[in-house]
Amino acid sequence: MFTIGDFARYGRVSPRMLRHYDAIGLLRPDRTDPATGYRFYGAAQLARLNRIIALKDLGFTLQQVGAVLDEQVGPEELRGMLRLRRAELADAVAAATARLAQVEARLRSIESEGHMPADDVVIKTVPAVRVAELTGTAASYEPQDIGPVIGPLYENLFPLLEGAGIRPTGPGIARYEDAPQGSPDGEGGSGSGSGSGSAVVVHAGVTVSAPVGPVGDTGVQVVELPPFEAATIVHRGAMDDVLPTAQTLAHWLDAHGYRSTGYAREVTLECPPDRDQWVTELQEPVAKA
Repeated sequence: MFTIGDFARYGRVSPRMLRHYDAIGLLRPDRTDPATGYRFYGAAQLARLNRIIALKDLGFTLQQVGAVLDEQVGPEELRGMLRLRRAELADAVAAATARLAQVEARLRSIESEGHMPADDVVIKTVPAVRVAELTGTAASYEPQDIGPVIGPLYENLFPLLEGAGIRPTGPGIARYEDAPQGSPDGEGGSGSGSGSGSAVVVHAGVTVSAPVGPVGDTGVQVVELPPFEAATIVHRGAMDDVLPTAQTLAHWLDAHGYRSTGYAREVTLECPPDRDQWVTELQEPVAKA
């Protein structure tokens, strides 16, 4: 038998915690001295303590922990529950990490206000170009929705082209458009570059000289993109950090009497392994306001 202090030490918990578990009926001592009130625990009770701590650390309330243990959940079933909870927490951590990255990007945008050179914006006619592309749909134009869609599209595109004997002849070109259903709030719409609430069709492409049409049964489509008038600006760095550049372009358009007529294309000029060294030209379709 162990005193409450010894049992707490072996279980890596505090005696106060054990007293609380006793008070709520979650872990009773094996024996309590009637004269002194001292609590004594057996080594076999460490198994229940381990389950309590594991379930509590995974986010279950003590009431839920008690319900689980009172149902006499076996080790295999408990391990399954813990694995499921671990996966849920891992997803939550990943989501929180992604959200933190977005907050940091927004902060960098705020810090750069008024400091980015707007004279880097150039109005030019973008010539027609032929691209081979894969297409997917993102829930919105927000980075946390675009990234998980466009990344796998590009990862699949190049092996499919290689298998079909098609070699890229120019840069990668990512382009976007509103999904057919349009904006849920009724604002914006096709060609507007509408708000983050709208589903977005994502086209991950690369310049080719292959014939227009489907590439076998790969899902790759070769299309001819027509020329258009664009306001362009070069972004240097990972696309996760594109916000300040995009907003510099927006300020320039507003100041010079232009309006956007669609989503900006992203033309990859340099794409080394280090994403912070990427060079991307944003090509925003525009018209005089």
